[in-house]
Amino acid sequence: MRAFTLLALSSVAVATILPARPSPSPSELIGFSPSAARVEREWEAKFDAIPSPDSQRAYMRHLTARPHHVGSLYDKANAEWILAHFTSWGLDAHIERFDVLFPTPRERVLELVSPTRFRATLQEPAVPGDPTSSQRADQLPTYNAYSDDGDVTAPLVYVNYGLPADYDELARHGVSVKGAIAIARYGASWRGVKPMVAAEHGAVGCIIYSDPRDDGYAQGDVFPKGPFRPRDGVQRGSAMLMQLYPGDPLTPGVGATPAAKRLARADAPTITKIPVLPISYGDAEPLLAALGGPVVPGPWRGALGITYHMGPGPARVHLLVKSNWDIAPVYDVIATIPGSVEPDQWVVRGNHHDAWVNGAEDPTAGQVALMEEARALGGLLKDGWRPRRTIIYAAWDGEEPMLLGSTEWVEEHADELRQKAVAYLNSDTNERGYLEMDGSPSLQPFINGVAKDVEDPETHLSVWKRLQMARIRGAGSNDERRHLRQSDDLTLGELGSGSDFSAFLDHIGIATLNLGYGGESDGGEYHSVYDDFYWYTHFGDTAFVYGRALSQTAGTAVMRLADAEVLPYDFKTLASTVQGYVTDLQNLLKSEQDETAERNREIEEGTYAATSDPWHPTIAPPEQAVPPHLSFAPLQNGADSLTRSAERYASAVAVMRDRGDTAYANAARSRLNALLVQTARRLTDGRGLPGRPWYTNELYAPGMYTGYGAKTMPAVREAIEQRKFSEADEAMRTVGGVLSAEAALVDSAAAALR
Repeated sequence: MRAFTLLALSSVAVATILPARPSPSPSELIGFSPSAARVEREWEAKFDAIPSPDSQRAYMRHLTARPHHVGSLYDKANAEWILAHFTSWGLDAHIERFDVLFPTPRERVLELVSPTRFRATLQEPAVPGDPTSSQRADQLPTYNAYSDDGDVTAPLVYVNYGLPADYDELARHGVSVKGAIAIARYGASWRGVKPMVAAEHGAVGCIIYSDPRDDGYAQGDVFPKGPFRPRDGVQRGSAMLMQLYPGDPLTPGVGATPAAKRLARADAPTITKIPVLPISYGDAEPLLAALGGPVVPGPWRGALGITYHMGPGPARVHLLVKSNWDIAPVYDVIATIPGSVEPDQWVVRGNHHDAWVNGAEDPTAGQVALMEEARALGGLLKDGWRPRRTIIYAAWDGEEPMLLGSTEWVEEHADELRQKAVAYLNSDTNERGYLEMDGSPSLQPFINGVAKDVEDPETHLSVWKRLQMARIRGAGSNDERRHLRQSDDLTLGELGSGSDFSAFLDHIGIATLNLGYGGESDGGEYHSVYDDFYWYTHFGDTAFVYGRALSQTAGTAVMRLADAEVLPYDFKTLASTVQGYVTDLQNLLKSEQDETAERNREIEEGTYAATSDPWHPTIAPPEQAVPPHLSFAPLQNGADSLTRSAERYASAVAVMRDRGDTAYANAARSRLNALLVQTARRLTDGRGLPGRPWYTNELYAPGMYTGYGAKTMPAVREAIEQRKFSEADEAMRTVGGVLSAEAALVDSAAAALR
């Protein structure tokens, strides 16, 4: 599952004005005394020399030889194969099994019944020369997991990307989906949002297709000539309502073990309310061509050679989806390297091993990089290296259906993780290109330091410098370019959901990084039978050199987190980021107030125009109440307290750094690290977010209508966006209290240093 980190535009703006911070000297490492840093760099040099592109190629060839979805024979065989390798490298490894609800297709029918007849193929053809694309007996059919069963015949309505704003546009044209089947194109948000919003508007079914403008020939040559999605390619994927909670739908909040109490399937809120089915643009074209009704506005038009209409009618469609709702095993492979000094502090590193089909790019490209890290660390162990803290390497199962293996493992070990987890480092997909680094602001200077020490395999610059240059090229203003040139740190993207970091960050509150390379080998193989060894070795990271770069990047980060005498968290970055989020929310409310007032004025004057298209006059909406004034004092007070505490902690760290080895040794013997481990946890509230208590992190969560995309300070932001202003007021008091508690804990850490 690709972890899309769709940043709010306002958050990007905040990131460009963060103050520059002095960079450490080239030999200095955050959290290390001078003598410890010298030793660490010696071990890192040995580590960097071990990961091999050829080894990663061989691992991928084996792991992608057959389809290996949850519950398949090859999925279990792969887990046992990974376990055998971990063990052979000297790691203490085992498999943890969980039993989860995993539906697979039993019946799928999609047909146009009027004004003409057409039956969708719902099948991806084999490609000559691609040997694994023909393994049909082992392949999961094209479907959306956790779709409700249903058999419906109804008029068809085209809803663009199927987001709330698209339904507003339909309403302005007098078009309703009530009692209809919605057809939406993939893109602009996570797939599970589309059937959720369709059901909210009264639709009885949902179809999701890949339009060639977004994912096909409009992007470039299609497979096998090029990397992009061919006419009959289909994007499988989960439609689970993970905005409520990910993992097993029947065991929210607890591991799916034999002792777990399970919900009845009818009571599981994360299963979609209507049937949903993904299709290719080859199957979609006859359906869309049969639609009448208003011609869609320009931004709604895809790249098919037809005129796009909204409907409804005259097209009527029959949609049938029925699944086998079975309990299936997932196999997490867990390897442990015990810590020598602080064994009860854990650094956890993970990537998943299951796939929708053969899964070369997603997830095996990331998994083989993780395996080379583990092999390299095993080599260091034989040479005498011992990490200060315990390191846990995890090959998760069941990520694709919706983070099943990682979520169940986190829920099962929640109490230990709350006490012991230092950080979680995730990867997923990996390709040729630039370093992608997202995560917790407290780890931003740390991972920037790692990125400056890893060489890009093509340019031979550091991967940090190459990413900086790419961001400068893509900057939207001279001020942003100037800031990027002058800054010592590149800002991290915010994490919502979509990969195995979610339970660690969103549920437990663990400082998290999500790492990978990409941007220069994109294609349309995602979640199709064509994401296989043939595609990857022709169009992905063909030489596996960015796989080696990922091993070096993530492995170096693991070593530094495990070996640092003082945990390398930076609270000034956290505080400045939080201050930006508060300003962002103030601007959001002001924008809502101004836009509502202006729209009401235009409606009263009869000058309101919902669209700039003069050929499609639309219905004016009713006036809305202007959002009220809200007091941001609780948020501002909490953010200001955190800023002051962060300054005090940074001053104490500077004094320790100036005093050298003895000061670090004294700090490491104190209760400092035990306090620091809890700082990420202090940003959570055990009551959870309104309406979705599984999500406890008050700074980050997936948005209800963005899915993977992060919402910052989500309880406040979504209450304002949804015009629930009394809830926003209450949420600001909650978040302000969380920030004040974080500030107090950071003060305690500063006192421990002094």
